[in-house]
Amino acid sequence: MDSSVYKIIEVVGLSEKSWEEAARVAMKAVDKSLRDIRVAEVVKMDMRLEDNRIVAYRTRLKVSFKFDS
Repeated sequence: MDSSVYKIIEVVGLSEKSWEEAARVAMKAVDKSLRDIRVAEVVKMDMRLEDNRIVAYRTRLKVSFKFDS
């Protein structure tokens, strides 16, 4: 097996519907600019509130992709 190097970035997706949708939004954006994505790990989920009501769900992901050398 060849040796490889992977880079890890963090991204945050936002959705008015759900944490899952927020993760999909983040991955859709990442997919447009990165190649050879290997793993996406959910790091944190939180909500944005206004007047004690949920107005948005946020999902933070760590995304790893193969580093071109």
